[in-house]
Amino acid sequence: MPNDAQTHGIADHRLSPPDYADNFSDLHAPLSDHEALVAADRCYFCHDAPCMDACPTTIDIPLFIRQISTGTADSAANTIFSQNILGGMCARVCPTETLCEEVCVRETAEGKPVLIGLLQRYATDGMMAKAHPFSRAADTGKKIAVIGAGPAGLACAHRLSLNGHTVTVFDARTKGGGLNEFGIAAYKSVDDFAQSEVTWLLSIGGIDMKYDTALGNGLSIDALKADYDAVFLGIGLSGVNALRAEGEDKDNVRDAVDFIEDLRQAPDLGTLKVGRHVVVIGGGMTAVDAAVQSKLLGAENVTMVYRRGKGRMSASGFEQELATSKGVRIIYNAAPLRVIGNGAAQAVEFAYTHTVDGKLENTGETFTIAADQVFKAIGQTLDGAPKGLKLSGGKIKVDAVGQTSDPAIWAGGDCASGGDDLTVTAVAEGRDAADDIHKTLTAEG
Repeated sequence: MPNDAQTHGIADHRLSPPDYADNFSDLHAPLSDHEALVAADRCYFCHDAPCMDACPTTIDIPLFIRQISTGTADSAANTIFSQNILGGMCARVCPTETLCEEVCVRETAEGKPVLIGLLQRYATDGMMAKAHPFSRAADTGKKIAVIGAGPAGLACAHRLSLNGHTVTVFDARTKGGGLNEFGIAAYKSVDDFAQSEVTWLLSIGGIDMKYDTALGNGLSIDALKADYDAVFLGIGLSGVNALRAEGEDKDNVRDAVDFIEDLRQAPDLGTLKVGRHVVVIGGGMTAVDAAVQSKLLGAENVTMVYRRGKGRMSASGFEQELATSKGVRIIYNAAPLRVIGNGAAQAVEFAYTHTVDGKLENTGETFTIAADQVFKAIGQTLDGAPKGLKLSGGKIKVDAVGQTSDPAIWAGGDCASGGDDLTVTAVAEGRDAADDIHKTLTAEG
């Protein structure tokens, strides 16, 4: 006899094992040696390189591409890792189409940029198969606590260790990586790359990882300040915005981030239950990842609905095109009114929207989409910030180098005020905070 979930169209093993393997294979195949040389040869090696200015971690892109073109890919990897120690993951998940490649001179002139992201992956993958490229400085005797083992925390910990400090990283989960491990589409990072990268990063030494430990649960900020010379917060955003629509508490309505995490950690993709008619509400990367992966899991109809116009979506044009190429329908200018169903979701009613004097309003015209599974991808909120720290825009307020209103505490990544919520931005903020912590501690001592 079918269970409630199956009755409402939620089922597992929609596809065969080969189908799952094919659907979730590497989104971009890595370059061969010959392909890398051909791709590198297209670079003009600009002196005032716009691609470098567009990179949040300011990697010297013309230099590393020239190094690839001259057959010294390991030197190229060193150039990348000196600025971005998570350059391997960033090569996979960065929206290069809206960063370095968008401003590439080749893109401007020909509509076809140099393959910067794939070239970065070529160089970093080659180095990561070998020894760690950096060595720690002499021990300074200073200890720093890093809260959160996501991109910001890992980048901060690595740079601090590189400078000779001893670092302890605390994380609430059972393993490190943060959103790189738990929050991105499976086809963007295959073969357990996130964990391989964490292991490789930690091989520099001087970093102790403590999992299953979170602020407020066996860990207090006062105790950390007493035991360590500085504290870095890279706690991310663990809260989720409410849909603010009637019926959002019905069965089979859930947060997209939880769905993606379950998918990322599933040993067998066929065991993940997916609806026949899936609706994803939101317009960012998380919405696209949830929508595309629902389709790849075997959903028959997947619809993304975003309350504003196409140009306002935070998901890049490439991501939107990826979604539609996989069979996802995208509806713009529509906001959810209510989830319809007797206990479990059966449909979602929406109202068309338009902008009047800069304010989004419903037009009064409504429509309904059948949905036996609904994913909310409408943004996350800060949850669990230490009391006493000043906030700005709902995030921890920091200065240009990540220092908070408490001079002993720095912060970076999604939890901190500042840049875009991107892996590469989080790496830059963690790295820069580490440099400022180092400067502060060495000046004091």
